[in-house]
Amino acid sequence: MTLGNTEVLAAPLVMKFDYTRSTGPTIGRFLTGLRAGRIVGVRGSDGRVIVPPAEFDPITADALTDFVDVADVGTVQSWSWVAEPLPNQPFDRPFAYALIELDGADTALLHAVDVASPADISTGMRVRARWAAERTGDIHDIACFEPGETSTAPADSVTIADPVTGIVTPIELSFKHTASPQETEFLKAILEGKLLGARAASDGKVYFPPRGADPRDGSPTEDYVEVVDTGIITTYCIVNVPFLGQRIKPPYVAAYILLDGTDIPFLHLVLGVEADEVRMGMRVKAAWKPREEWGLGLANIDHFEPTGEPDAAYESFSHHL
Repeated sequence: MTLGNTEVLAAPLVMKFDYTRSTGPTIGRFLTGLRAGRIVGVRGSDGRVIVPPAEFDPITADALTDFVDVADVGTVQSWSWVAEPLPNQPFDRPFAYALIELDGADTALLHAVDVASPADISTGMRVRARWAAERTGDIHDIACFEPGETSTAPADSVTIADPVTGIVTPIELSFKHTASPQETEFLKAILEGKLLGARAASDGKVYFPPRGADPRDGSPTEDYVEVVDTGIITTYCIVNVPFLGQRIKPPYVAAYILLDGTDIPFLHLVLGVEADEVRMGMRVKAAWKPREEWGLGLANIDHFEPTGEPDAAYESFSHHL
């Protein structure tokens, strides 16, 4: 069948995860200082004090270890107005982001400045840190900066022996995905329990999922064909490492599956068999979710599982690896 005039699909998508990282001795020193109500910089080989501290000298590339405290009061070097704040930004009202050179530092720190309008901030303006009521050892220990000349550093500013060695940063990315006409046809088909591929005009190779053009010569791939939900495993990976959000207990297999009648494999789960029994050439079939759980995506297929048929010969799929 050939693609006609299709109203493409679009949907809002949100990707969220917690990013965990170790800080190392330099950033750890900076964050430990913030937790204690202090701002720590490091002195470079040319005598300049760098804030936040750099791990290596920008001139010599040597490791830097001469840490120094700087003031929590400084001067705005440049700024940008945020008229429409985004979710998870410092304020739900308009504010400014500014590069602030703290007294005792020679480089600028980027942070939010709490002012009511662009008329209330300017280059050269003096600002001071507004510290968070509860400090945990990350950049949010400084809630923001505000106009002022006098420090309001916490009265309980002390040196804390237990250093910050790691941080967890929540990541959230919101965007709108608009499907291509070819992807729209594929998604509508899978909502009906059908798998749709597209045939290349030059030699009849079938791409699954369908693409808008043949990647080899750029010609349109608008000849849509329904393909079966059985195929072979070309290559695979045994997942042994647990991670956040994992819905299957390791070990399990993620494999590239070449559906019968197609010419390019796609990635999906292989279950219903011990991970160490999965092999290249194994024949598999789709295990579909209950129809009431179907949506617009390949997740309608919960996984693939062995058919019990003899393995495919390596020579029959080696050119697809």
